[in-house]
Amino acid sequence: MAEFTMELNDEQREVRDWLHGFASQVIRPAAAEWDEREETPWPVIQEAAKVGIYSLDFYAQQYFDPTGIGLPMTIEELFWGDAGIGLSITATGLAAVGVLANGTDEQIGTWIPQMYGDPNDVKLAAFCSSEPDAGSDVAAMRTRAVYDEAKDEWVLNGTKTWATNGGIANVHVVVAVVDPELGSRGHASFIVPPNTPGLSQGQKFRKHGIRASHTAEVVLEDVRVPGHCLLGGREKLEERLARARERAKGVKRGERVSNAAMATFEASRPAVGAMAVGTARAAYEVALDYATTRRQFGRPIIDNQGVAFPLADMRTRIDAARLLVWRASWMAVNRKPFEAAEGSMSKLFASETAKQVTAQAIQILGGNGYTREYPVERMHRDAAIYTIFEGTSEIQRLVIARTLSGVQVR
Repeated sequence: MAEFTMELNDEQREVRDWLHGFASQVIRPAAAEWDEREETPWPVIQEAAKVGIYSLDFYAQQYFDPTGIGLPMTIEELFWGDAGIGLSITATGLAAVGVLANGTDEQIGTWIPQMYGDPNDVKLAAFCSSEPDAGSDVAAMRTRAVYDEAKDEWVLNGTKTWATNGGIANVHVVVAVVDPELGSRGHASFIVPPNTPGLSQGQKFRKHGIRASHTAEVVLEDVRVPGHCLLGGREKLEERLARARERAKGVKRGERVSNAAMATFEASRPAVGAMAVGTARAAYEVALDYATTRRQFGRPIIDNQGVAFPLADMRTRIDAARLLVWRASWMAVNRKPFEAAEGSMSKLFASETAKQVTAQAIQILGGNGYTREYPVERMHRDAAIYTIFEGTSEIQRLVIARTLSGVQVR
């Protein structure tokens, strides 16, 4: 197990500088255009694939970095470039985490390469969990998966919502109910292979921020997938359901029970925190530069405590957020238990920081910050999502409180 450190090694510095160059030279110049178009930035994703950033090999190298720093460092730099484009490049990783968290080695080797494609034929993947009536309330999920034993197929029916890359992805990872009586413990994850009949895109959402990222409903109508598309396999599922049924007979007060969606979210929360850190850092840097060059009353506005002190607070919060994210990522990679919900802590603090820092950046820029001529307006819109997706701030506080107290806080 690697020791926790905040010091990048030579290889990590080289990767960080390479990513920063891509973000500044390719992502940032394209950010405003794709935000206005509200479309998937395929040319930018293809460019990322050509240089090796959007690839299974690069993602795996960062994901399995024993220091835990590789993945959050990568995400921070890409989101420093732009959150919408950054999400378009990294969203496939959430689906990949869903397979890594719940799948067999064979499933990992079969499906994750198909999520990325290759530089000449770029593909995307989508993770589909939320539903119109089941957002924070995962137990209210209605999408059903019924096993057809005669054909060794699972039949999926339901509607998913808020799916990044939903409907345009090559591979969809879908969380569905296999045993309604067990609530959230009766869920399982399924691979829906490319071009499977019955899967279609529903409504595409026009969003407040992260507009360069495709978000849509996914409709499943009698979607039949082979038995081997159940992540983890049938035997593992039956064992887990049997344990859940036994536990349901006498669940201890406050006992924490995992399910397919939560296993993915717990693994990805520090990654969302890293996204927020990237956006916050970008807004802070714009505000700092503006404050040192903008002159009023014969001197730079940073000479005033009313401007300098907020900048000090912004930088302090960003550094603190990064510390929490890197610690949680290191713990996840080294399989250290989140005994105080450290993953949720990192996501909570970093996402709240991004909203505060981007709002303060607009304030420092004044009227200019409110216009689209300056990027902090877009960054502020983008930052709003961090306290909402993959578990709202309220849910993160609930998770932390339940973990600390052992009480089923409501």
